[in-house]
Amino acid sequence: MIDRRLVVIGAGPAGLSAAIEAAKTGCQVLLIDENARPGGQLFKQIHKFFGSRAHHAGTRGYYIGTELLEETQKLGIEVWLNSEVCGIENGNEIWIVRDKKKNVRVRAEKIIIATGATENAVTFPGWDIPGVMGAGAAQTMINVNRVLPGEKIIMVGSGNVGVIVSYQLLQAGADVVAIVEAAPKLGGYGVHTAKVCRAGVPFYTSTTIKEAFGDKRVERVELVDLDDHFQQIPGTERMLEADTVCLATGLTPLTELAWIAGCQFDFVPALGGNLPIHNKEMRTTMENIYVAGDIAGVEEASTAMEEGKLAGINAAAALGYLSADEAVKRSDAVWNSLDALRCGYFGQRRKDSKDYMLKKGTEVIG
Repeated sequence: MIDRRLVVIGAGPAGLSAAIEAAKTGCQVLLIDENARPGGQLFKQIHKFFGSRAHHAGTRGYYIGTELLEETQKLGIEVWLNSEVCGIENGNEIWIVRDKKKNVRVRAEKIIIATGATENAVTFPGWDIPGVMGAGAAQTMINVNRVLPGEKIIMVGSGNVGVIVSYQLLQAGADVVAIVEAAPKLGGYGVHTAKVCRAGVPFYTSTTIKEAFGDKRVERVELVDLDDHFQQIPGTERMLEADTVCLATGLTPLTELAWIAGCQFDFVPALGGNLPIHNKEMRTTMENIYVAGDIAGVEEASTAMEEGKLAGINAAAALGYLSADEAVKRSDAVWNSLDALRCGYFGQRRKDSKDYMLKKGTEVIG
């Protein structure tokens, strides 16, 4: 058994920020990720963030990732890559498989789970034909592996992921045939949607895919209109030529480790579904376990980084590296930043849902 003071699981935006914030206090931190490279989604995000300077406005995601990695190295944070966390037992014992072969046990005084989220899929006849994939998979192919997933692409979902990845596919040389949205209104920020619209990509609202056709891969896609109850309207079918279908149909928090550890959950639809109950310190119902990022509610990379800071500050304080007053002072500054991120038309629903979770966390945890 290996002993560590603080273990952060997940080296994406939230995990990196949590590790950095804790390490700044002098806390010993072990950062674990199952991938060969830390950074998570940031290295797929070639678009510029927007908002305020405090939230990296005007900076591309991969630059932010690079900055976080450099700070991690400067602080001397211990990093284990190619390391899969398979379970958490007794509230603080972590079972890890390193390099797909070596079993390691780590006993941590405090744990921060920042495992992110996984893409949702929608099913339709032909959804298992090669060429149907998550939008995140397509983004990885073009921005990380420099491989074009297809030439004629239909995007399902008009939220931020759908429109951002559509624009990046256009930049990579693909033809985005259409963006299909089941809801009667588009779901993404106007700044992203407008870029795709100006590029001539048609949007189809109240529409879904009825069936995909093809032998060895997607060749044609049949669309159908939806009524107010999201039921298909017979007679509205039309066929489009396409070789790829990308699904940008939402994310579900990766909560398995929190379930295994024994954390209590609540269902918050606006934040992705079942979530570990947590308070303003990001502490769960398990005294030694904190959460940050999409596992605490699906939002955006900027929000994930701020939540990571909160978890790092409060975990370090619980270990004695910060006084209670200093932890409150630093946490309040982060909460002010989070409130700014969650304001406006799109942010208010998330803020209301997060406020509900925090109220629940205060009642259950304190």
